[in-house]
Amino acid sequence: MGQAMTRRDFVRASVGLGVGTAVAICDPSRAAAEAPHPEGEVKLEWRNRQPGMRYRQLGRTGFMVSEIVCGGDPIAPDNYRHVEVAIEMGLNYLDTSPAYGDGASERGYAAVIQGSKRDRVFVATKIDPFSPNRYQAYLEVFRALSASEQAEILREASDDVRERGATVPDYFNHYFTGQMRQIEEGALATAVEKRYGSKIDRQRVYTETIRRSIEGSLQRLGTDHVDLMLCPHGAASPAELEIPEIHEAFEKLRQQGKVRYLGVSAHNDPARVIQTALRTGVYSMAMVAYNIMNHRYVAPMIEEAHGRDFGVIAMKTAQAVFYPDRSTRLVPEKAALLDQSVAGDWNLHQKAYVWALSNPHLSAAISNMVDERQVRENLAVVRAAS
Repeated sequence: MGQAMTRRDFVRASVGLGVGTAVAICDPSRAAAEAPHPEGEVKLEWRNRQPGMRYRQLGRTGFMVSEIVCGGDPIAPDNYRHVEVAIEMGLNYLDTSPAYGDGASERGYAAVIQGSKRDRVFVATKIDPFSPNRYQAYLEVFRALSASEQAEILREASDDVRERGATVPDYFNHYFTGQMRQIEEGALATAVEKRYGSKIDRQRVYTETIRRSIEGSLQRLGTDHVDLMLCPHGAASPAELEIPEIHEAFEKLRQQGKVRYLGVSAHNDPARVIQTALRTGVYSMAMVAYNIMNHRYVAPMIEEAHGRDFGVIAMKTAQAVFYPDRSTRLVPEKAALLDQSVAGDWNLHQKAYVWALSNPHLSAAISNMVDERQVRENLAVVRAAS
């Protein structure tokens, strides 16, 4: 074929599921969130504990994280002072990735955590090159196949997406341009890997990618370790979590003291991503899309995860009611649903966090705060009832 698969190569999932009814919102259950888990053996780890902030346990890591954590996309060496304000208010978890500003986010956080300040926060970074490297490696294999083999692979990939219901509108939600392409590429790579996994240089594509990514992140962050390594970053398919080289690379990095726990982030198919992460037994947490539009698909898995000492951080809680790629344009019916579901004189971003954190099984919600005004607005949500 000589080209990456096109959208018409896929049969769109057309499951007839409508928008769920508005969810009744209750006050966040601090007692439920902080209650001992069934296993009762996780050692809690506190950092930057402030009397005005609420904290919840991040699964088996034992990290007691602020109910709102700091997204790294807006952070840069010339835009980090508001993060220091957030830390003074009790925030204690910083999320970043090499992808954010081509490393600018990690360099910005380096200024925040220098010296003794490192011990005040949990730092999480991601393995950004993982999914595109995997897809490109298997695309080369795919292009070398016969026309009949390619057709069979495309059928398997299409069936996978349809059977998972990954593109059902309320579940998919369309958060960013290229999101559908990401699902398609992940499905294609998974279908090729099942048959031809030995045809790629797995050491280079997987193990070396992870090692180089972490070493680069540590250098930019100015630290000798991160508390969490999220791999894949933006999982394109739940199957990516079961790649043994991820687990092996993590274990080696853990033994070297460079990372402490393994997590995953995912916009797509969040329920199955959590389910798969639980099945591996290697992952300790997931950061997934969870909001008022997809909650009926995802909430049951968040509850199961909580019962198994697995932490879940919600992302895209507010983005779900806006048009893609951080647009300021609201989708009227979605915005109305959120507005009507949360009482109080909050703006829509605040209402999204209030809504998400009313789920006592959730560990936290992430917020991409760009300045001090947003810090004070968004952290007010988790300080109001303290």
